[in-house]
Parts: sequence; C-alpha cells; structure tokens
Amino acid sequence: FVTGIFHLKVPESSHVGSAIGRIRAVDPDFGKNAEIEYNIVPGDGGNLFDITTDENTQEGVIKLKKPLDFETKKAYTFKVEASNVHLDHRFHSVGPFKDTATVKINVLDMDEPPVFSKPMYTMEVYEDTPVGTIIGAVTAQDLDAGSSSVRYFIDLKNDVDSYFTIDATEGTIATNELLDRESTAQYNFSIIASKVSNPLLTSKVNVIINILDVNEFPPEISVPYETSVCENAKQGQVIQTVTAADKDLSPAGQRFSFRLSAEASNKPNFTVHDYRNNTAGIETRRNGYSRRQQELYFLPVVIEDSSYPVQSSTNTMTIRVCRCDSDGTILSCNVEAIFLPVGLSTGALIAILLCIVILL
Repeated sequence: FVTGIFHLKVPESSHVGSAIGRIRAVDPDFGKNAEIEYNIVPGDGGNLFDITTDENTQEGVIKLKKPLDFETKKAYTFKVEASNVHLDHRFHSVGPFKDTATVKINVLDMDEPPVFSKPMYTMEVYEDTPVGTIIGAVTAQDLDAGSSSVRYFIDLKNDVDSYFTIDATEGTIATNELLDRESTAQYNFSIIASKVSNPLLTSKVNVIINILDVNEFPPEISVPYETSVCENAKQGQVIQTVTAADKDLSPAGQRFSFRLSAEASNKPNFTVHDYRNNTAGIETRRNGYSRRQQELYFLPVVIEDSSYPVQSSTNTMTIRVCRCDSDGTILSCNVEAIFLPVGLSTGALIAILLCIVILL
C-alpha cells in the first residue's frame, strides 16, 4: 500500500450496493503477476462493507452492504489485506506477497425526514361521538442529531378526509363531523409529518378509523309472552325457559342478562334464574297455586344487553294457573270451570243452560 491509513467520508444516505470509496496497493510486476485481490479483515467493518477489485485500475472498491445511520454510529475502522492473485511457487520463500492497510470511515450526518412511531395506525370511534372529540394520536420524531420539531397535517384527497382534523403540533386526531356507521363503516386516509427546520422533508403514514355501531334497540323476549303453571307445582320448578332477541347486530355477539323488576322481586310467587348463557328460567317460589284464588299472574322480566350504550326493556309474562295430573300434564285451564259450584248435578247444569238459551 502506498499509505498505511485511508480516510473516507460517507453520507449516511448512501444506498446499499453503492461504491463509497477506493484504496490502492502498488505492485511493480506486470501482466497477471500485477493483479491484486483485496479482502476485508474480519472486524469492525465486516458486516457493513465489502471490497472488490477494479480490473482496469487494480484499485480496491469499497461498497456498502447495509444502510448507515449517523445517529447509531458515526465512524468505522477496519483493515484491508491486498495480495497477489497469481503466485509463482519459485518465489514462495521470498514472500509474503501481501500487505495490509487501515481504512477509517466517517459517517456524515444528513438531514432526514421525520420517522413515525408505527408503520400504520388503527383507531376506533362510536358513531354518536360529539364533534371535536379526540379519538387518538400519531407520533413522529426527527432522529437527526440537531432534532427539529415536527408538524402534522392530513393529506386531503377527497371530501371524506374532512370528517377528521389533526392538531398540527400534538398529532391528536379529532372528529370534525357527525359520523354514521350505516353510511361509512371505515375511514382510510394519510397523515403527513414535516420538519419545521426543513418543511420539504416529509413522511407519510396510513390511518384507519373504524366506526363502531351504537346500541339503539333494547332486547326483548323471543318466546311467547304467556306460559302456565300447575296448581300442584313444587317450589323451584322451572315452568318456562326464555331467550332474548335484539335488532342490533353486534359483530362479537350480544350478551343478555335477565332479572325480575324491582316491584316484583319481593313477591313470593315466581322468580327468574339467569343461566348466564343468554337464557333464563322462570321458576316457582312456593308449593301449589289455586285457580280459585288467582287465575293469572303477571311477571315483569327485565332483559339487559351488553353493548354500548346498555339497553334494557321490561317484558311482562302472563302465567296462567292450570289443573294438572300428578305427572304435570295439563288437564284444564278453562276459566269458566273454576267458578262452577262443586257437586252441582247434571240436571241443574241443563236447567242453567236452558235459561241462558231462553234469555238469548
């Protein structure tokens, strides 16, 4: 080598694969005996740099294998070995036919655009959110040594982008108009960050905002609102299993809870047992019911869903007292039969019916 140390200055913005400098070793031989091979000695620069030989000038061309970053590392030092490609075995004893030199590379800081903290941002907002509500934020930083402040703005391409605003300094995103999920369920736009010290240096990131549906309809009982109970029913007996239906469509599925209304919870007739699987059982709270004393019971059942905002409704179930056999099979729920005196003869019944016909 003509010198023991080579100094190179390389901008951090240099592209991978580009030639960043040349070094030269001198061989007084001619022809193929003057061909030189260069190799980087394993060490500081082995992973980031490579070296090849220029066949025309026999110079060592140093190339970049990986990106440089001034903020990460400002300088590299490594050794390069130059040797003859073709060796004449007659002169082995005279060797070695190689030499080494040191290469020092200084990385030059370049003005770079801001860098966002994420490759993409995803946010969610309910469709009834008031205008001006902050729903999220993006963050970008200037990673250069002389750190500069950053300004944000929306890359406006169409009228849809006007539904949101961004604080130029803080990067917070807020609603700018009322949102309607039934009209638009998702918004997709870009945020641009620029350096205050050099506004021409900008970065862009994609933002996706999903509009969440607002719970508008209360759940209701999805089975008939009327059921029956046997006069000989036992305490704790399930007389009806109820489920609920909701007009709102929830992607994750609704969860329903069941309970008695406050005014019915203290009455000793029936109760609601929530099975916590979107069903509930109507259960008796005492032994035996009498049609003579009360033929119908009205049970207010409160059903509540799990969406936002929570919706609930009170559904009144009608429970009719019926005469059943010992197995619980209903024999009669006839209202008129309740009020006929016990032991009334067949002749008396016929006479009553004739009187009714005459009156009609």
